[in-house]
Amino acid sequence: MLISLSVLKVQAQELFTYTEPASNMPARSVGLRLTGSFMPIRSTNAWSTHINPELMVGITKKWMFHAEAFLSNAQNAFEAEGGSFYIKHRFYSYDELHSHFRLAATGRLAINNSDIHQEAVDLNGHNSGVELGLIATKLLHKVAISANVSYIKGTSNVGEKFYTNADGSNRKAIGYSLSFGKLMLPKSYESYNQINVNAMVECLGRTNTSSGNTYVDVAPVLQCIFK
Repeated sequence: MLISLSVLKVQAQELFTYTEPASNMPARSVGLRLTGSFMPIRSTNAWSTHINPELMVGITKKWMFHAEAFLSNAQNAFEAEGGSFYIKHRFYSYDELHSHFRLAATGRLAINNSDIHQEAVDLNGHNSGVELGLIATKLLHKVAISANVSYIKGTSNVGEKFYTNADGSNRKAIGYSLSFGKLMLPKSYESYNQINVNAMVECLGRTNTSSGNTYVDVAPVLQCIFK
């Protein structure tokens, strides 16, 4: 289960839950996001809780920056486990009436001190490492489509906590996603006080280039935006 709360201003259909669009926040703006995930631990009947507070800054119309912290109860006590820094550069824009196309390059650096207990390389709260990616986003009237591909390289977590394979053979991965969003309500805008309702589907995949193992998740989202 995942819960995400955001305070920011973007194109409504492009405020995806799991992925970033190629569009940026407005220049000289600040956003806050709090994401929580809750998963049952079968062996103990307890719940694993991860909380990620995130600060987002629009530097210019082409550059934006994120700083994120990782907190969880994975070590029995709820504590900070690390954080990440993310930067996005929108390098191409093509604008038409009720339509636009964006391309952006991204980079992420993550530091984590938690135990590594999975083969998947995940820089959003589990692994240390670096990630470089590309995003393409098309907005057409009330529909947004966004695709993302990235190269991910994990490193040992702080405290020499290695991957499942201590020789480091599972440290590289390719990430990819395809996200669709449609503005369902309002049918026409009359004021900023109207609630926006977006229906979304996000397809999220990752392939470990060493083992060849792949996972693909499909995440349906119903999103409400206030004010």
